[in-house]
Amino acid sequence: MQAMSNPSCQQTVVVKNEKGLHLRPAELVARLAMQFDSTVMVTKDDQSADCKNMLSVLTLGAVQGTQLGLSAEGSDAAEALSAVAELFDQGFHELDSE
Repeated sequence: MQAMSNPSCQQTVVVKNEKGLHLRPAELVARLAMQFDSTVMVTKDDQSADCKNMLSVLTLGAVQGTQLGLSAEGSDAAEALSAVAELFDQGFHELDSE
């Protein structure tokens, strides 16, 4: 049997910005994830959230320094994962103002 045709990828990211994963970063993550066909999930401990759902992302309560797992599955999984991971790496564009 063939493996699943949808590729999947995983990556670990760290919340870098001082205020953590609050409303504005959660909204940025959701807006970015919605640009892709793939499903992008973010996981903290045993809790997972769909990156396309801002409120779901907020419920993770990720503060500065929290390690999160990102996973993506679908036709553009690698692109989606890379884009969302880069947003985390850039501190949601808040690092410049701190």
